[in-house]
Amino acid sequence: MRPPSRQSHGDSLRSRRLLLAGALALPFWRVTRAAGDVLHLYNWNNYIGDATLARFAAACGCRVRQDYYSDNEEMLAKLEAGAEGYDLLVPTGNAVESLIRRAALRPIDRERLPHFANLKREFLDPWFDPGNRYSVPYATSITLLGFNADRMRALGLPTDSWALIFEPECLEKIKGKVTVLNSQRELMAAAMRYLGHSVQERDPAKWEAAKRLILRAKPWWATFSNSTYIKDLAIGNIWVAHGYSNDMFRAREDAKAAGRPFAIGFATPQEGAVLAVDSFVLHRSGRRPDLAHRFIDFMLEGENAADVSNLIGAGNTNAAAMAHILPEIAGEPAIFPPPAMLPRLEMLRDFEPRLRRRLARMWTEIKVR
Repeated sequence: MRPPSRQSHGDSLRSRRLLLAGALALPFWRVTRAAGDVLHLYNWNNYIGDATLARFAAACGCRVRQDYYSDNEEMLAKLEAGAEGYDLLVPTGNAVESLIRRAALRPIDRERLPHFANLKREFLDPWFDPGNRYSVPYATSITLLGFNADRMRALGLPTDSWALIFEPECLEKIKGKVTVLNSQRELMAAAMRYLGHSVQERDPAKWEAAKRLILRAKPWWATFSNSTYIKDLAIGNIWVAHGYSNDMFRAREDAKAAGRPFAIGFATPQEGAVLAVDSFVLHRSGRRPDLAHRFIDFMLEGENAADVSNLIGAGNTNAAAMAHILPEIAGEPAIFPPPAMLPRLEMLRDFEPRLRRRLARMWTEIKVR
């Protein structure tokens, strides 16, 4: 999941001033001692606003250092290869399940989170972590279609169906102007939904059909991309992108800010899509679980929790945040789906090793052919 819209230079300057003001408000000994207080965060690319981090740093007298990943598989592979020292991670549900199975996480100390009660009840006790022993929900996104609304209108193409990226009669009008996620699970999930199958399907034959659908469409696509599509969509280099809802929000806002002569739209395909719930978890190798808990509780406060929606365009798991979210964002169905859409949204889940290996082979075939 999911880069946000970048803050303006003025926002960044205000953030630095806020950070400086917070530091100056502390006694000299506190600033000196805090110089060694660093929270190490491994996160989706720019998934927390600069102003939010500045407020936390000023409040705790510490620093936050971030490394970034663009895909859950990338994050899991790096940790499996021996990366350590991260206090906090922000994985999606199926990756949380995998990390728990690997015994890679510290339990959450609920007593250190007085604002835990702010969370929406529907995001508590999830299938990937019963009882929220290891995870605290942060934000949601939907994997959907972003598009140049003016181009799609002129070409008479549907923007509410996966047909836009899979059917030759659509693709022949937009050849070389389409990108899809460079993610095995996400792209194959889109193909499965278009074919009428669940993303949790275990039948290999149905996944083979999804692979064939992708290979048929691939010649018309420009590239596989997890991040460059945001800029390319915003400046008009591409016209259709398969990606995350908060990325599309960023592309739309960037196009507006730049005064582009076209509008960016995004919509959840009627066949259904992937819903992701990203959570804060504590990695066992982290050296500062105390700072990690302080950061999580800070992010559970309503005004701070609202930033992920207002600045980034993500859905929100925090009930106390809703009063602080801009009405135009809270009313965006591709960010906060209406009840009628919810049955068509599915979360990705981990598979047994045999099916994982089979899907990996299919993905290799997709990428090399």
